[in-house]
Amino acid sequence: MVGAKVISKKKPDDFAKMEIAGQCVAAVHQAVREAAAPGVTTRDLDAIAADVVRERGCRPSFLGYHGFPATICASPNSAIVHGIPDGYTLRNGDIISIDAGAIYEGWHGDAAFTMAIGDVPDEVRRLLEVTEEALWNGLGMARAGNRLGDIGHAIEATAKPHGYGVVREYIGHGIGRQMHEAPNVPNYGVPGRGLKLKAGMALAIEPMFNLGTAETVVLDDGWTVVTADGALSAHFEHTVLITNDGPVVSTVPEPIYL
Repeated sequence: MVGAKVISKKKPDDFAKMEIAGQCVAAVHQAVREAAAPGVTTRDLDAIAADVVRERGCRPSFLGYHGFPATICASPNSAIVHGIPDGYTLRNGDIISIDAGAIYEGWHGDAAFTMAIGDVPDEVRRLLEVTEEALWNGLGMARAGNRLGDIGHAIEATAKPHGYGVVREYIGHGIGRQMHEAPNVPNYGVPGRGLKLKAGMALAIEPMFNLGTAETVVLDDGWTVVTADGALSAHFEHTVLITNDGPVVSTVPEPIYL
């Protein structure tokens, strides 16, 4: 989903506020990682996230967004994105994707990660490692003068040797005063093609790789997206701010300059 059609150029003060929002998201991630264990429900994790966002003086990006009923998206196992926290109880061998967003003084941060609960097979752990690697490869291409296709190509090329399904229906996006802004940021593309990146842009880059097919299905709740073949899926995301000095990853405890 992308709301705005116009790409807004952010100023340094705007980026500073996005970094604060991003640090809030990073704190949510840390708290959820520490709490996620067998016997804990995804609703428990949502309550923890809500407390962190409030304590940080921010507002949740997701709660109420087109009617979404929670602070985080919690997507276990074959769920790719947009899972609604509920009574699902984590078990040893699960994987869980957590997507969180925060707003500080009108500016958004958005990031996601996938983690294993207890012991998982090597192929599952590798899926998580490669998807996160693809995220950082994409972030590294978010430089003024590059093009959107450079980001998508870097992500897709990371998945290709492993035969993973690269989700195409759900992609990254611009971000700023709205959680979803232009441009679309696909996880596939042709180098040197697409919109030219400029300083002042901000993007949420978010590869989603599946152990099986790339095809997806939306469940009856109207939100949860799952793999069509029931295979496991991993999702990693960061917000990146494009400056004349290079990309700045904002959804971490301290901004990372690439």
